[in-house]
Amino acid sequence: MKKIITLLFLVSFGFTQAQQAFKGKGDVKVNVGANLQNGGSGIQGSVDFGLGENFSVGFVSNYLLGVDTYIPYHQVAGQTYRKPDFGERFDAKARVNANLSSVIGVEQLDVYPGLNLGLHNFGGHVGGRYFFTDGFGVFTEVGFPIAKYGSNNGMYDNLNNQVTFSLGASFNLD
Repeated sequence: MKKIITLLFLVSFGFTQAQQAFKGKGDVKVNVGANLQNGGSGIQGSVDFGLGENFSVGFVSNYLLGVDTYIPYHQVAGQTYRKPDFGERFDAKARVNANLSSVIGVEQLDVYPGLNLGLHNFGGHVGGRYFFTDGFGVFTEVGFPIAKYGSNNGMYDNLNNQVTFSLGASFNLD
């Protein structure tokens, strides 16, 4: 019972002390977290720069640390399986966001749909950030490909061309 009361206290304190999630022009947000997807998991980092009241641009990159679907250097049914190289594990994207905290009327929560153009595809994302203090919060994001580059004939072409889920810490740098 003590653990439940402590948890409820911490959650209520976090909500009462929450700060504004997106301030507009000049705002700089950095996200660092885990990237989860089918066949692997890794790390993701992103930075967004506010250009207007509800508009930001930025960059996102991710690197898959663990890949589940390979058998190192074996031949199965005539195909040689190998460990995915750096280019197959890494992705970098430029992105634009529509930051909707002022539209939905909740200052502490920034919901941001957007589009991105990366090394492996053109896609979209929908995310959210919640700030507990002026400098620290949490984020979650779902990314999805719209148009994939290449023929998808490579062994690991699907690693960076699928729906991804990310969550982690968000920092305010302005």
